[in-house]
Amino acid sequence: MKSVISTPKAAPAAGPYSQAIGFGDFVFASGQLPLDLSGKIPEGVEAQTRQSIANLSAVLEAGGASLASVVKTTVFLKNMSDFAVMNGIYAEHFKESPARSTIEVARLPRDALVEIEAIAIRKKD
Repeated sequence: MKSVISTPKAAPAAGPYSQAIGFGDFVFASGQLPLDLSGKIPEGVEAQTRQSIANLSAVLEAGGASLASVVKTTVFLKNMSDFAVMNGIYAEHFKESPARSTIEVARLPRDALVEIEAIAIRKKD
């Protein structure tokens, strides 16, 4: 059964989509921009990566999953020159190294430098 997942602990969806969808044992989290709860984007790829991961973590928790249960991520970077900085911060949070794709894109919403989406497995009760 499909269910919409949302939380006030992460930036709200900025369009006709959900923060995440739960389906069976999985949580499919939409791309998380580095928006803080006031709607602002911090400066620099380091702060933006941290904020995107914080938003992703909050959305996954709302769906009964966590960063530790992520099986696949996709990272969208405005500039692949920021890969090393993003990758270092990413490694701090994803200890079990899920599968990942990293893609350089021409532009992200709100001119963000990074966006991260994920697929995770729900925790068993």
